[in-house]
Amino acid sequence: MKKKKKYNNKLFIPIGIVVIVVLLAISLLIERDNETFLKDIGVTLEKVFVYPFRNKEKEVDQSKSYLIQKNVNMALEKEISELKGELELNKTLTEYTPINATILNRNKSYWFNTITIDKGKNAGIKKDMAVITKNGLIGKISMVSNTSSEVKLITSDDVNFKVSVAIRTNNDDNYAILNGYSKKTGLIKASGIDKTTQINKGDTVLTSGLGGMIPAGIYIGTVEKIESDKYNLSKNVYIKTYQDFNDIHYVTILKVKA
Repeated sequence: MKKKKKYNNKLFIPIGIVVIVVLLAISLLIERDNETFLKDIGVTLEKVFVYPFRNKEKEVDQSKSYLIQKNVNMALEKEISELKGELELNKTLTEYTPINATILNRNKSYWFNTITIDKGKNAGIKKDMAVITKNGLIGKISMVSNTSSEVKLITSDDVNFKVSVAIRTNNDDNYAILNGYSKKTGLIKASGIDKTTQINKGDTVLTSGLGGMIPAGIYIGTVEKIESDKYNLSKNVYIKTYQDFNDIHYVTILKVKA
């Protein structure tokens, strides 16, 4: 009498995952253009293989369990608080449809340049849309695929990335361009201000609404330092923001209402 072969049920789990990913890849290839296909596949693979294990705790002895649980609870409370801030912010954006998104990943080599979020064309995201948190503007959409988008941060060192801002002094708006960031001081540079213009420390800096899809009046920060450029032809100002760019989890994209 022949013995029945025994099968290891544990093998079916990874095989099943691979099959699902392959099917998803095929469906994406059929439905989407080639330019965004690889980006969508990368996001899909990350959600399947990375997310389930990202926050998995290492095995520890029982004596440490209380401390770990306390830390986990504190982290959850912080994220909930941050998300509530985003939702509260949405109530004030009457001219735009706010689309909330979660950060998928950040490139450690370009930490202050870009972030990737989990919303794309399928959610109505388009290039150059403003991206904000409850602390103000953090960047704008620079690349869009069907299921994710790349956000270029205002802390980027990309010389071609510029945002028009208005520095409010004594109820007057003085226009400038964001074009630099210091990791050492945490200040954002704005240039192009006439040397005769009066700018004061503590002046509020807002988006100007000029030259793109970023609406006017979004908070950026306050003037921390003023200095002349190296040719003494104009002024540079350095702006302090209230956003910790090392600690971003949720963002809101501003979509103009139809």
